[in-house]
Amino acid sequence: MTMSLFDDDFYSTRVKRRSRNAMEPDSRGFRGMRQGSMIKVALISSIASSVFVALLFIFLNSGDDSKPEAMPALTGGQSLVETSERIISASEKVRPGVVSIINITNQALTEMDDAEEPYEEGELPYNASMGSGVIFKKSDGKAYIITNAHVVQDAGKLQAVLINGDKKDAAIVGLDIVSDLAVLQIDAEGIDTIVEIGNSDKLRVGEMVIAIGNPLGFGDSLTQGIVSSTNRILPVSINQDGNYDWEQEVIQTDAAINQGNSGGALVDLNGKLVGINSMKVADTGVEGIGFAIPIDNAMPILSELLANGKITRPYMGVYTMDLGLYLDSPPSEEEEGGSNGEAPTVEDGAAEGEGFEVALPVIPEGVTEGVIVLESVGPSLDAGLEFNDIIVALDDKAISSTIDLRKYLYNSKKIGESLKVTYYRDGKKQTLDVKLEEKKEEPVEER
Repeated sequence: MTMSLFDDDFYSTRVKRRSRNAMEPDSRGFRGMRQGSMIKVALISSIASSVFVALLFIFLNSGDDSKPEAMPALTGGQSLVETSERIISASEKVRPGVVSIINITNQALTEMDDAEEPYEEGELPYNASMGSGVIFKKSDGKAYIITNAHVVQDAGKLQAVLINGDKKDAAIVGLDIVSDLAVLQIDAEGIDTIVEIGNSDKLRVGEMVIAIGNPLGFGDSLTQGIVSSTNRILPVSINQDGNYDWEQEVIQTDAAINQGNSGGALVDLNGKLVGINSMKVADTGVEGIGFAIPIDNAMPILSELLANGKITRPYMGVYTMDLGLYLDSPPSEEEEGGSNGEAPTVEDGAAEGEGFEVALPVIPEGVTEGVIVLESVGPSLDAGLEFNDIIVALDDKAISSTIDLRKYLYNSKKIGESLKVTYYRDGKKQTLDVKLEEKKEEPVEER
């Protein structure tokens, strides 16, 4: 079937039988009539086609005297060609300011020293780790790099590799494991690009972003995606012990983020830094779920690290377990009193035949949320908190988990302030005051 821009009734190749029969009596008249009719039809068709083409040309060129407007492919009328050019422009602007971070850990340095055959220059031990970093400041002959705290964990020797392959020794200015941020310092010679800081609060779901870093050791690598969520809350284990003890507010993106991307740049199409690539979901069947620390959240931390080399937070001095987890997985009979109800023995330093019973917390009826004190030191020990106390509120604000406890301390309290703790001991509700201190180098962590 032949299709046209017009309705079928406007023109048809079929001729009705009645019309054909009406022409048959005079063949000469038919031929003349047919020839004249064909000329008329051709003339009318030619005029109609010319008018249509003229109208179509005027329509396509309306509002633009130079060239037809590109067909919009994205929201806001932005064409695919324009978006591609913006990606290229943004990446060219940012890539020289993104570096690869090589962390030769203390263990790796020991292995290098003990190796039977010396390592060649530039050769790295198998357990050296790699990450990424972003140059965000330059002053007094020094350049400063943002990265993740876990990228520089247990660092024995750090190097920053520039886009041109130059290696520079890096030193840690400060790091913070809670926010997973760190600042490094390198010699500024040859550093010409400082990545411009953007505004993560203005990101929108669906906005296109670019991830730049050093995935799997492939330096100067670029991926693109969209913002999947601007404010995803993820539970994290600060001490990597499997227990969630903090919540991280992150940007979720489907831009490919792989091992080695950590600490790298997440930028918008204007080439401005909106996030620090931090982690991804690594599980079977999971793709396109990566996370970045919003730059608006990071900048206050980075400023304090630059100024003081650390983040000072109020310290309470408790090691806790969530009551909800305890109730979901109560101790077995063996854990309560040993097999057959016998008390487990202490092998080191205990006289033969001596043992001890594991004391279990007394949980009042109806109490299902809070944290159980497993150990108290420093301020909490001085205030009188003991093993198996069940903390249910801070300053009369109910808490249900260690995350709640930590968030209240860090977000609502200051060093030197007094903290009212409501707790149960042996089933009885009590209160006491803890004077918060600055955390020292090696105290027990609230976790």
